[in-house]
Amino acid sequence: MRRTVRIATRQSPLALWQARHVGALLQARHAGLDVSLVEMTTEGDRFLSAPLSSVGGKGLFVKEIEQALLDGRADIAVHSLKDMTSVLPEGLVLAAVPAREDPRDAFCSPKGLTLDTLPQGARVGTSSLRRSCILRARRPDVEIVSLRGNVQTRLQKTKEQGLAGAMLAYAGLKRLGLEQEITEVLSPAVSLPAVGQGVLAIQCRTNDADVRALLAPLEDAVTRVAVTAERALLAKLEGGCKVPMAGHATVTDGVVHLRGFVGLPDGSKVVQGEARGPVASAHSLGEALAADLLSRGAQEILRQFGGVGSAPNP
Repeated sequence: MRRTVRIATRQSPLALWQARHVGALLQARHAGLDVSLVEMTTEGDRFLSAPLSSVGGKGLFVKEIEQALLDGRADIAVHSLKDMTSVLPEGLVLAAVPAREDPRDAFCSPKGLTLDTLPQGARVGTSSLRRSCILRARRPDVEIVSLRGNVQTRLQKTKEQGLAGAMLAYAGLKRLGLEQEITEVLSPAVSLPAVGQGVLAIQCRTNDADVRALLAPLEDAVTRVAVTAERALLAKLEGGCKVPMAGHATVTDGVVHLRGFVGLPDGSKVVQGEARGPVASAHSLGEALAADLLSRGAQEILRQFGGVGSAPNP
């Protein structure tokens, strides 16, 4: 007897690619499985006229999709992990994280520029407080232009508005076959990635044992360890989406290396740090690095912007 798994997803080209990719992974592992997409438009897709930080943050991209799971309209949901809140709604679980795509940021310039060749006062597009902070800390003279919309829309706006360039996630550009738009891939030392960047999050109902069994083969153990550390850092910081922050972990020979920062939106102050530990301590490592950052000035930044509660990573 054939079975159909319903995948809830946003309607953007990247979200649809991600959902179809997960569907293909499932079908490759389970003979006779059918997949259908439940396409949805979220609040984050509808409110494009204001920066995300002022309208509720990236959680706007996931809460309606999560509700479709809770209502039984879908069996699984596929998200970009960096869009998800640090605490999941009751009744839902992050059932699988496939192997991570390249987590780095990319600079896309219609004029062929890189960060080092930006002219004085250059206008650069991004909708991310994290990327704005990183760029302003590096180049205080640069003007940040808010850029919302899907990947293709942001690239088109960059050209139409005559911007020097835009900062986007390399993973999204790669998945959409838009690597030719990239003029520079930024190392984590230059632009520390967001928590969960490059990772697909596959969510389902906690009590749905059959679906959890279907998703189990898609789990990548190394990616899970890395994002466990990153999300523990995010949860402990409780920063909200009005404060730039980053967290990125790598796993080598059983050791987790986690780096993170919290900064002011204008880049004038950035508190950063790193920690290492065994994979078994990934969660506590994230909490320990968060405590270290808070003790060295991050708490003051968070208080200034009223950052409290579990929030997605801007």
